[in-house]
Amino acid sequence: MLIALLKTMRPKQWVKNGAVFAALVFDEKLFNPDYFWHTLTGFVLLSLVSGTVYIINDLVDAEKDRAHPKKKFRPIASGALSRKLAITMAVLLPLVVIPLSYLLDVKFGLLMTLYLLIQLAYSFKLKHMVIIDVLTIAAGFVIRVAAGVVLIDVARFWPWLYVVTTLLSLFLGFGKRRQELILAQNGVKNTRAILDDYNLLFLDNMIMIVSATTVMAYSLYTFSAPNLPPNHLMMLTIPFVIYGIFRYLYTLHVLNGGGDPSEMLLEDRPLQITVVLWGLVIVSILYLF
Repeated sequence: MLIALLKTMRPKQWVKNGAVFAALVFDEKLFNPDYFWHTLTGFVLLSLVSGTVYIINDLVDAEKDRAHPKKKFRPIASGALSRKLAITMAVLLPLVVIPLSYLLDVKFGLLMTLYLLIQLAYSFKLKHMVIIDVLTIAAGFVIRVAAGVVLIDVARFWPWLYVVTTLLSLFLGFGKRRQELILAQNGVKNTRAILDDYNLLFLDNMIMIVSATTVMAYSLYTFSAPNLPPNHLMMLTIPFVIYGIFRYLYTLHVLNGGGDPSEMLLEDRPLQITVVLWGLVIVSILYLF
C-alpha cells in the first residue's frame, strides 16, 4: 500500500521541482552549505506538496483513468490504493507540509500555499479551459523558481530567468498536449476532455512561437544580464539550449515520444547528456572564471 501511495505521488515528476535550485546556481551560492541545505529542504517540501496534488488529481480522474489503456494501471484507478487512504493522505500531507514550509521561510510558505491552491484549481477546473490549462502549468514552474529565490539572499539572480522559465514551460506544455492529441487521434481512449478544444495546426503554431522566443529570451539573458560575468562566456551555453529544444522536437515528431518532459529527461540519453553538459558549463563559467 505504501508503494502504491508513493507511485501515486509520481516521484518521477519531482524532477520538475529541480527548478527550485535555479537561484542557488545562478546566484553563485551552489557551494554555500547553508544555502544548499536550505534549498534542498525546500525541494523536499515542494515535492511533497506536488505529490499531494497528484493524489488529488488521481482521485478526481479515477473513473476516466479506468477507461484509459495506460492510466488504468494507476494505483487508485486499479484499486491498488484505496480511496480512503488516498483521501486521508491528501488531507494530512498539506496539514503537515504547509506549516513546515512557513517554518523554513515565511515567503516560501506563502508560495507553497499559492502553488497548492493553483494546482487544486487546475485539478478541478483550469485543466478544462483551453490555453489556460497550459498557462497554469507554466505558472507552476515560475513559482518553483521563485520558491528557490526566497530561500537564499539573492544578489545576482536576474528576472530574465523568469521569462525563460515561462516560455520553456509553455513549450513543454504545448508539446505534451500535442502528443496527447496524436494518441487520441490514433485510437487511444481520450480521458482529457480539453483535447477536443485543440488541433494539431494550433499546437504546432504555439510550439513554433514559444520555442523560438525561448531561444531568443535565453540568448538575450546570456549577453545582457548585468549580473553575469562581463566576459560574455555564458553565450557558450546557447548551443546546448538550442540542441535540447531541437532534441525534444525530434523526439516528439520523429520518435513519437510521449511528450512528458520528466520522462524524456529520465529516459532519453542525448537529452540527459545535453542537460548535464549545459549545467557543467554554467557552473564552470559562474564559479571558475
